[in-house]
Amino acid sequence: MRREWIKKREHDRVRTQMYYARAGEITEEMRYVAEVEGLDPELVRKEVARGRMIIPANINHVHLKPMAIGIAAKCKINANIGSSALASDIEGEIEKVRVCQKYGADTIMDLSTGGDLDAIRSEVIKHAEVPIGTVPIYQILHDCNNNIEELTIDKMLEVIERQAKQGVSYFTIHAGFLLRFMPLVAKRKMGIVSRGGSLMAAWMMHYHRENPFYEAYDDILDICRQYDVSLSLGDSLRPGCLYDASDDAQLNELKVLGELTLRAWEKDVQVMIEGPGHVPMNQIERNIKIERDYCHEAPFYVLGPLVTDIAAGYDHISSAIGAAMAGWYGASMLCYVTPKEHLGLPNAKDVREGIIAYKIAAHAADIARGRKGARDIDDAMSDARYRFDWNRQFELALDPDRAREYHDETLPQDVFKEAEFCSMCGPKFCSYKITQNIMEEHGA
Repeated sequence: MRREWIKKREHDRVRTQMYYARAGEITEEMRYVAEVEGLDPELVRKEVARGRMIIPANINHVHLKPMAIGIAAKCKINANIGSSALASDIEGEIEKVRVCQKYGADTIMDLSTGGDLDAIRSEVIKHAEVPIGTVPIYQILHDCNNNIEELTIDKMLEVIERQAKQGVSYFTIHAGFLLRFMPLVAKRKMGIVSRGGSLMAAWMMHYHRENPFYEAYDDILDICRQYDVSLSLGDSLRPGCLYDASDDAQLNELKVLGELTLRAWEKDVQVMIEGPGHVPMNQIERNIKIERDYCHEAPFYVLGPLVTDIAAGYDHISSAIGAAMAGWYGASMLCYVTPKEHLGLPNAKDVREGIIAYKIAAHAADIARGRKGARDIDDAMSDARYRFDWNRQFELALDPDRAREYHDETLPQDVFKEAEFCSMCGPKFCSYKITQNIMEEHGA
């Protein structure tokens, strides 16, 4: 399907979705997004042209199903996968892609740091129908023999273009962290928790030079423009604990990200802004408002935020609480957190747990925002519960397999098919059944 759309435009001078939107053209990708989102195609075009919505869709990811990230669209979730230096397995990453798509991740980030990174990424893109994002500094470091001091701008640009050619639809780049912010980091309890940010700090302090991503930003934009790669401007100085939330380091970097946003838009490159990781609940709304102001309403893509620092093993829950609030206040995409956060490399089971936690958060945010039709599935679930229609309940659940599994643990198949109760209340104490009997007896 998309292959034909791309071929039709192959001789155009610029092929980014923002370029077409600004020229007044509604692309097939915009029409597809409009249909999926239940929006007017012209509204989608205007939002992309304005920069409030992005459609991350690399021209080389030909089997991609387009999707939108923006305040006018439904709240989206991203799932992170990837190998590490201690665990590298292409088949394992393919399985994670399968799990991500089965349970509803809207985008996937390949954060691999170990093994054959190009081969892993190629297979991830090959098996994904959703946009794939990366953090190029991971491969840049890998290709520099894990010695950040060997990083050069030429090596950096070569890796970025190599990934763009493969079909990566958005890059996280750490271009807003400037050398002058280093004294602000010293005031923190946890310093820099972003891997990319810490690598940039090491490079800048070694050479006493400005951030190379910032210095080469125009060259990066030229590559993104050629392949229609969106930029996810990374928050190198995101807070890694509640103590550091909303501090000078975080907010000064955010101001630079706003400047970089305008520079990207000048070249028709789509942009979203990455947001904080650990934030108390009472500061979440303020963070959303500040991003909107500093970054010209570009879509906000937040990690969590985690609302407490003591939920090790359950950080998917702690962060989903913050994510639901962030989505309600205006974040456009939520980056999932798994139970392994801070503890280890997630496996396919952890990926499933993280995705479902964040699907709940995003859906709750859509309901709170009053999105048209967002609550329809909840109302259908209520009807199915009241009718004891178990199969319909499983079908409507965010995780049908888990719902069926928990139900069937105590009610065998031959019983549950007709049972007008569950194992919690049993047939004598089921409030639904008692209410139905009252209504029948009194003709209500």
